[in-house]
Amino acid sequence: MTLVQTESRPADADPAHRTAVEVMDAAGPQVCDDMSVEVALAVMAAARTVRLVVCDQDAQCTGLVTHAELAAVRDSSDYTDRVRLRDILGDHGSFPSPVTTMAEAEHAMRTRRLGVLPVVDEQGSALGVLALSR
Repeated sequence: MTLVQTESRPADADPAHRTAVEVMDAAGPQVCDDMSVEVALAVMAAARTVRLVVCDQDAQCTGLVTHAELAAVRDSSDYTDRVRLRDILGDHGSFPSPVTTMAEAEHAMRTRRLGVLPVVDEQGSALGVLALSR
């Protein structure tokens, strides 16, 4: 697995020393953590995306959910329409900043077994996402 790179780069650039801001994708749709799973799935379908950045009432990034995660929750026997995104967010730990090197970000993602991770600014607002490719 290697990190997805969305920008062209000089052949001599060392990918490990590039920063998150240089290779991150756009954050895409951001939703509030009090949104229900069903509504989040509808937002994903309308936006034609497979992930949503989740924020709290103060617009601070609290995590990210994928279509696969939401579908698994919806299909579980414990699911009710009262389940909110904040109820299913795992502990992703800290998020990389725009100046985090790709080597650091990739190590964190592999250690935490995350395929995608938001990049946040100093105030905790999502700026973009980093994704591991297979």
